[in-house]
Amino acid sequence: MSSTLVIAEQQQGQLSPATFSAITAARQLGAPVSVVVLGHNVSAMAAQLAHSQGVARVWVADHACLAEGLAEQWAPVIVKAAGDFSHIVGVASSHGHNVLPRAAAVLDIPLISDVVAVHDAQTFTRPIYAGNALARVRVNESKIFISIRATAFAKAATGHEAAEIVSIDVQPANMRATFVGNQLAKSDRPELTSARVVVSGGRALGSVENFKLIEQLADKLGAAVGATRAAVDAGYAPNDYQVGQTGKIVAPELYVAVGVSGAVQHLAGMRNSKVIVAINKDAEAPIFKVADYGLVADLFQAVPEMVQKL
Repeated sequence: MSSTLVIAEQQQGQLSPATFSAITAARQLGAPVSVVVLGHNVSAMAAQLAHSQGVARVWVADHACLAEGLAEQWAPVIVKAAGDFSHIVGVASSHGHNVLPRAAAVLDIPLISDVVAVHDAQTFTRPIYAGNALARVRVNESKIFISIRATAFAKAATGHEAAEIVSIDVQPANMRATFVGNQLAKSDRPELTSARVVVSGGRALGSVENFKLIEQLADKLGAAVGATRAAVDAGYAPNDYQVGQTGKIVAPELYVAVGVSGAVQHLAGMRNSKVIVAINKDAEAPIFKVADYGLVADLFQAVPEMVQKL
């Protein structure tokens, strides 16, 4: 009988909302769903997952060697947990892109990445060509790995009857690499990939000082701050603000693009936003082709006025 295993995504000891999107995607495969949570001192996360809609069992791999999320330690545990499951579902995050291919390679089974739609147990849709086209792919294998784009799936509900929780024995892997440390960006604003509102700035801002206009508007809207790759490369914004094909994928309820031309690489990271607002003085800018609302204006006049009125 087919069954599905979801690999829980976590950030600094907290379950990522993307995990619940992965559970939704897994349920669409039409088979019983289990979840495995890896880390150290993860009992609270396991209990939260046990109450998620559609989860039949929660597997817990709790060991100090898993605390830092190192792929070298996680992959062997995932391989062990995969067992008789027909589908192993993870999140197409930077961590997922690091861990899932390792486990799939060890098991010598296919990995379908960036899935945005599940049609049946072997047929999926995923974006190609920087999101300009969607490919419908079919895999004729009895066991596969899938990474899902969290913004494409609703989050599974919680508060349901608790599922069974089972422990997995963990044996630390012999590593030739050594964990040194993390340098984490801290912000009082919402996390970019899960924010309801995102305000992004492009190269048209012209300087670090001018980019503060984006932050002022974001603060008024209670929004996360994003940036194009051009703005990041120019040093106007830090790397973790980058939205796009080589940055973060977002799909907020409201996306405000300020001074963003609309290069295809940027559109790939935000075109699934529910409402897109564009502010650009170039009426021919590609961003207006995907925007729900467009304002052709000088951002240095329009944004301060918006901030004042808000």
